[in-house]
Amino acid sequence: MVTTRNRQWRLTERPTGEPTADNFELTDDPIPEPGPKEVLVRTEYLSVDPYMRGRMRDSQSYADPWPVGEPMRARAVGTVVESNHAAFEPGDTVLGNLYWAEYAVVDGTDLETVDTGTAPVSTALHVLGMPGRTAYVGTVDIGEVEPGDTVVVSAAAGAVGSVAGQIARIAGCRVVGITGRDEKADWLTDDLGFDAAINYRTTDDLSAAVADACSRGVDLYFENVGGEVTDAVMDHLVDHSRVAVCGKIALYNAENGDDRLRGPRRLHQRTRTRVEGFIVSDHADRFDHINARLRRWVEEDRLQYRETVTDGIENASDAFLGLFDGTNIGKQLVRIDAD
Repeated sequence: MVTTRNRQWRLTERPTGEPTADNFELTDDPIPEPGPKEVLVRTEYLSVDPYMRGRMRDSQSYADPWPVGEPMRARAVGTVVESNHAAFEPGDTVLGNLYWAEYAVVDGTDLETVDTGTAPVSTALHVLGMPGRTAYVGTVDIGEVEPGDTVVVSAAAGAVGSVAGQIARIAGCRVVGITGRDEKADWLTDDLGFDAAINYRTTDDLSAAVADACSRGVDLYFENVGGEVTDAVMDHLVDHSRVAVCGKIALYNAENGDDRLRGPRRLHQRTRTRVEGFIVSDHADRFDHINARLRRWVEEDRLQYRETVTDGIENASDAFLGLFDGTNIGKQLVRIDAD
């Protein structure tokens, strides 16, 4: 049976604090038709990511917010169904900024052909895609990682953190991951080769735990969390250390006036620490080089990855909300059609 409908998620209201299912609505709409130079794509996998929480805020607090009532956007891999663009034809597998939807129409100039070598196409959304590139930029370009460094990664079992830690390991560093579940800590040390892993939820004194794992102090902190986790790592930064600020998921649901919105009060001047936030798209001129290195490491089994896959477009909101409970290990994906 050929479907003529397109299920897609819309933002119904802007969340206050942590998002809930009431902020979203699954609608049933006609499949859109492509116009000139446009392509109709059937989604195979879509990515849900913590940064999306910022897109749900209004324009006064976040750039480029999602309009209320409109379909929510997502990085996705899919198959071309119909094409009015010369670069694509039906059957091509493509990657682009699509929607939380079964089908999407997009300008062909905003799509790229997926090339993951022998890896599954889903990896274009994590280890061989934007998260992998983010991990590389933060570790190598911003963090200037060097052999012998002690590197601490927060949210270390996530899509970005798990790759960042492995890149540091490949560079010859001691790598310590901070995570929130014992299962994740075991994955980091047993499978990914981290030298140590700390479960911040079960540790009575997180700063002391970081000190135990980093006897020489911390040369590079790959920041994904913020809040008390960052406070604990700041206590142990050494002279000329670096902090690569990729994200702060612990603060994404904070509102103005929330006492979690605090400055780096534990950052000591004497360490001459450099703290730099970054957006990976600013480094697009390096993507070909980065992609080649990531792909080679995957093919050589030097870079491992894991996917947490939620099946069905109807469960996309649950997959997103689970990010804030830390339920996913590795990359959280939504597989549109389990077949």
